[in-house]
Amino acid sequence: MSARIPSLSPHIRRLYLVRHGEVIPPGGVHGVHYGDMDVPLSDLGKLEAKAAAQFLSKEEMKGVWSSPLSRAVYGAERIRDDRSGLMGEPLTYPGFSELARGAWRGKTKLDIGPDLYDAFNRAEPGTTPEGGESLDDIRSRVLSSRDTILDLLNDGESGCVVSHLWVTRSFISDAIGKKAGDMHEIEIPTASVSIVDYEKTDGGWKQKVVMMGEKPEAGLEKGQDLGN
Repeated sequence: MSARIPSLSPHIRRLYLVRHGEVIPPGGVHGVHYGDMDVPLSDLGKLEAKAAAQFLSKEEMKGVWSSPLSRAVYGAERIRDDRSGLMGEPLTYPGFSELARGAWRGKTKLDIGPDLYDAFNRAEPGTTPEGGESLDDIRSRVLSSRDTILDLLNDGESGCVVSHLWVTRSFISDAIGKKAGDMHEIEIPTASVSIVDYEKTDGGWKQKVVMMGEKPEAGLEKGQDLGN
């Protein structure tokens, strides 16, 4: 049974964070890294996105935003279905795109080298692939876009961001005080829902994680989730 979503306090701004569904990776091989490549959803991934939208169907929202990548846009469109009064453009933010893998696109962990791969996940200096970005880089741009949309909301209002694994990890890690090098420990299944509540203070945002990586019960088969 899916978890119950707590009610929203009038002094809080809430963000629902939804990850996209299962994808068809490059060459159809799970474990090949794609990152910010615009890979399509699988049939299962589309069903997962619809299940996440159904899970949130009773929740009031002022805006639904996403990464510009099609797998996230599809999920955002399903959440927008049958809703009225939502904020208009822009509906996508480049700051919510998935981690840029650079020279690691199309490679497996074995191709990259397990030691180098693990060192990157620990945010060790000098491990960022050519043409890619570091974990500090992605978290910085995600939080910048987060602050932009939080400023669009008033206290007592909610919005939704449909994005990716490393984007959601960036949101959650900042909320719970984890360093970039510990983000890889945060489990965020495909088409799962996370919730962070924000209270504006003189010192910035006071954050509380209300839900993390909740996968709605929909009777679907287990998807493949490798190579992000």
